[in-house]
Amino acid sequence: MSRLLTVENVSSGYGLTKVLRDVSMHVDTGEVVSVVGANGVGKSTLLRTITGLVHPTEGQIAFDGVKITGMPAHTVVSHGLAMVPEGGRLFPFMTVLENLQLGAFNPHTREDEPQSLDEVMELFPILRERRKQLAGSLSGGERQMCAIARALMSRPRMLMLDEPSLGLSPVMLEKVFDLIRTVVASRDLTILLIEQNVADALDMANRAYVIEGGVIVKTGQGKALLDDPDIQRAYLGL
Repeated sequence: MSRLLTVENVSSGYGLTKVLRDVSMHVDTGEVVSVVGANGVGKSTLLRTITGLVHPTEGQIAFDGVKITGMPAHTVVSHGLAMVPEGGRLFPFMTVLENLQLGAFNPHTREDEPQSLDEVMELFPILRERRKQLAGSLSGGERQMCAIARALMSRPRMLMLDEPSLGLSPVMLEKVFDLIRTVVASRDLTILLIEQNVADALDMANRAYVIEGGVIVKTGQGKALLDDPDIQRAYLGL
C-alpha cells in the first residue's frame, strides 16, 4: 500500500495552549486507521490540524506526497480530503438536499453533483425520503448520515470522521458504524476515524493510534490493541 497521509512531528493548539505535542503518524491507501483516547486529549485537534482549520506550530503534513501544511481548509478539500466534524455541523434551517449540495461546492466536483447525489442517496435511502426536510428536524442518527453523505459529495479519496458515535443511542451507534463499513466497502475509501468509543473503533481499524495528553503513546493493529491489557484496563473497563 502507498502512503497517503503523513503527519511528521506536528505540534499545534489554540493561542498559547499547546494541545498536540510532536505527533507523528501515517495512513496508507485503503486503510481504516483509528485514533482513540479519552475526551480532551487532542483527537479533534489532530483532524482540525490536518484539514487546515488549525495551523501547526511545528512539523509537516503531506497528502499523497503534496505538502498541505498551512493550506486553507477549502484547498485541502480540493486535494481529496474530507472531514465529518464532531456533531455533523449541518445547517439546520436548510433542507437535507441543500446540505448535501453544499458538499459539492468545489469546482472539481460540482459537475458530478447529480451523480454524487444519486450515489449517496443509494447508500443512505432515508436521505432520499427526507431530502425536502429541514436538517435541524432530523434524528441524531439521520443527522450523522447526512453529514457523512455531505462529505462524500466532495468525492474524497480519504474521509476523516470526528466522533461519529457522539450522542447516539447504542442501537443507532451500531447502525452508523455498519454504514461506515458499507461506505468503505462500496467506495474503496481510506478512513481516518477519531473516536472515544474504543471497542468499535479498534474493531474496524486496520491500524490504530492511542493518544494521551496530546502525545501518541501506543500504536499497532486494531485487533491487537483491542486485546492489549493496558487498553482494556484504561478504556474498556476490563
